[in-house]
Amino acid sequence: MPYVIGGACIDVMDKSCMEECPVDCIYVGDRKLYIHPRECIDCGACEPVCPVEAIAQDRMLDAEDEPHIDDATTFFYEILPGRNEPVGSPGGSHNVGDLKVDTPFVASLPPNG
Repeated sequence: MPYVIGGACIDVMDKSCMEECPVDCIYVGDRKLYIHPRECIDCGACEPVCPVEAIAQDRMLDAEDEPHIDDATTFFYEILPGRNEPVGSPGGSHNVGDLKVDTPFVASLPPNG
């Protein structure tokens, strides 16, 4: 099961998790980070370094964060606002840089904090 970043990351984006990820599967949106569900190797290196405890295995998320499971898939496999094609599986976030866009779900959420 892949890891998922929940709502506590919105408007925080500490990026400590990105430094720990051995496969570079954590991507930068506009307000939130997203873990690629197919690139994640389920190692868990990201989870303990998150200062806001936003990361958990998809089957271990709190109920309020469960919408972020499907939302991560949306981020990578549907066309996001302002883009011409889905992000897809670029083989690591370093290959695309900061994407500066979020899913409609995340974009619609109130500011965090």
